Amino acid sequence: ALGLAREGVDTYLAGRKKDKLLTTKQISIKENNEGICHVIKCDVSKDTNVRKMFMLIHKHHGRLDLLFNNAGIGLEANTIDKIKFKDWKKVIDTNINGMFLCAKYAYQLMKKQRPKGGRIINNGSISAFTPRPGTAAYTTSKHAITGLTKSIALDGRRDNILCIQIDIGNAETAITQTFTKGISKPNEKVIKEARQEKSQTADE
Repeated sequence: ALGLAREGVDTYLAGRKKDKLLTTKQISIKENNEGICHVIKCDVSKDTNVRKMFMLIHKHHGRLDLLFNNAGIGLEANTIDKIKFKDWKKVIDTNINGMFLCAKYAYQLMKKQRPKGGRIINNGSISAFTPRPGTAAYTTSKHAITGLTKSIALDGRRDNILCIQIDIGNAETAITQTFTKGISKPNEKVIKEARQEKSQTADE
């Protein structure tokens, strides 16, 4: 988001926790970035929330050029027999349904605008092709995102909408905090993993 703002792109920061979004906005203001960061409290697993968000974007700007589809949560590592259905559903609702809804309404707007077209970037994971033990819910969701990305990429050709997926490794986020203490491997050993700092990830 900050990278886009530095390039002069007006950006909408959407998420369930408004305080974290406001922190990013304040950083952008302090950097005197040309692009404006707008903050929207939005639960991407709820259709009404997402639809209203894209209606607001259309009302204020008349178009959308880029969606970075980033919502994702995980669970504590466990074998499938110990995963509660309510926890499984929470991951699926956010990681798959949330990304579907954002892509759906972004595509809808990109298709209708003139000139039509845009770019959708889905945030996948290395779990989409190399899962870790005890991550059935998260791994399933990221495999699904690969399928969603490929499907949108095909459908978007006629409407000049490009869809791609990036599979980031251990970026320094809340979801990878425990990795530095050690994480289970396929050979059942627990090994510490390094994380890439936010500043490095943003620069890339």
